Amino acid sequence: MTLPTARLPAGWTPACDTLASRVVLVTGAYGGLGGAVARAAARAGATVVVSGKRKRQLEQLYDAMLAEGLAEPVIHPLDMETATPREYAALADGLRHDFGRLDGIVHCAASFAGLTPIAMHKPDDWLRAMHVNVNAPFALTQACLPLLQEAADSAVVFVLDDPARLARAHWGAYGASKAALERFTAILHEETDESPLRVHALLPAPMRTRLRRQAYFGEDTMRHPLPDAAAEAVVWLLGAQGMAARGRVLDLREAA
Repeated sequence: MTLPTARLPAGWTPACDTLASRVVLVTGAYGGLGGAVARAAARAGATVVVSGKRKRQLEQLYDAMLAEGLAEPVIHPLDMETATPREYAALADGLRHDFGRLDGIVHCAASFAGLTPIAMHKPDDWLRAMHVNVNAPFALTQACLPLLQEAADSAVVFVLDDPARLARAHWGAYGASKAALERFTAILHEETDESPLRVHALLPAPMRTRLRRQAYFGEDTMRHPLPDAAAEAVVWLLGAQGMAARGRVLDLREAA
């Protein structure tokens, strides 16, 4: 990794007002980590905007959050594989119109087509992964930069994956795209380190998610925890206390 690392303070848990009055956008919101982040941010007092390409699954998340007694999220369907700069600008304009602010983005959307040797990697799968995992987070963040930098304190969180493992054979476009995302995170931090916008990366420990099941075929994924702890760590980054990890990777893996 090129970014320095940080650790979550021992015993830290979010309070119901950790993100009070903040507006947070979560991409890939109906995925394992995305859904957990949306719930955790809502429990911490944020107004949560949930985004993803499948409206029906966003509506299911909406219903589930209401059933859990959480604040009503805002649905904004967006297909990060096909969205144009105009659509990203429209999302930013909508946030300004509806809320007048944006305090955080959590980039949970990811494309992973499975472990594949380079010689057999389908070009469409490669291009899709690079676009969803790198190009789209760039385009969305860029469109929202004016709003984020108008806030007194804002944060963007990019989700990484184990860099040592992803450098091995067969990780293909997913491995390459996560390495590129880390470098983008570092560059954006250098350009914003004196602004109100904080840039963070998150490196979760193994979690019980669909992507994990797809990548580690044959592994008993049920032995891993749900993404709830990682989602609470995202709340720490989004809140004012996350200043301690500005420009760093919050590493949630067990210390060696």
